[in-house]
Amino acid sequence: MNAEHDRSPLYAKVEVALASDISAGTLLPNSQLPPEDRLIERFGVSRTTVRKAIENLVARGLVEIRRGKGTYVAQPKVTQELTELTGFVEDMQALGRTPTARLLDTRVVPADADIARQLAVPPGSLVMRIQRVRLADGIAMSFDETYLPRAIGEKVVTHDLDAEPIFSLLEDKYDLPLIEAEYRLEAVTAASEVAQALAIEPGDAVFLIERTSYTAGHCPIDYEKLHYRGDLISFVTRLVRRPRERR
Repeated sequence: MNAEHDRSPLYAKVEVALASDISAGTLLPNSQLPPEDRLIERFGVSRTTVRKAIENLVARGLVEIRRGKGTYVAQPKVTQELTELTGFVEDMQALGRTPTARLLDTRVVPADADIARQLAVPPGSLVMRIQRVRLADGIAMSFDETYLPRAIGEKVVTHDLDAEPIFSLLEDKYDLPLIEAEYRLEAVTAASEVAQALAIEPGDAVFLIERTSYTAGHCPIDYEKLHYRGDLISFVTRLVRRPRERR
C-alpha cells in the first residue's frame, strides 16, 4: 500500500496532504489556503504541481477560488434527502445542525398567474408573501419566499417567524395538516435580491425549489420558492424501479 502511494503523482500527494489538513481541522472552513510559494516550499514541488493539486481539490468541492481574493476552504455541504415532506427546521435538526431564521419582509401582494395557479385562487387575488433567510449553525443556507392564502397568512404573520416554523403553525396552531407536496427543482443563478440575502455574488449558482404543500382534500395551502446556496447543499433521493411486464 505504501509502495503504491509512493508511486502516486506528486500533485496527488499534495492533494492528499491538503485534504487531510481540511479533514483534521488544521485548515478550517472559510480559511484561506497558504500562498502558492509557501506550498511549493512545504512540499518541494513545482508551481504547476501545486496548481494541479488545488484544481483537483476544487473539483472535489473541498476548496473554492474566490475571484480577486484567493483560494479558500469550502464550507462542508449539507446533504438533504427528498423522501418525505419536511420543513427546514426538521431537516437541519435531523442533520445535527442548529436551524434559525431571519424574517426580512411580510406583505399582502396580488397573486400573479403562477402563484394563483399554485394556490388555486383567481389571478390578482391578494395573498400573503413572507420572505426569510434560513440559517444552519449561523450560516445562511436559503432565501425563502412563502405565499399563503390571505386569510391564513394574516394569522401566521402575527407570530414570531424568526422562531416559529410556518409548517408547525399551520399544523399545530391552525389545524391544517400538511398531507403531501409537489416539488420542482432546478439550477438557476442568483438574482441580486437572493444574492444579497445569502451573502453570495449575483450570478452564483443556487438551487431553486418550488414546493406546493396541500392540506386535507388536496387543497393547496402553502406555496414556496426556496433558493438554496448551491455550494452548501446537495439533494439526494431514492428511486424504485417499476416492475417490468413479462412478455
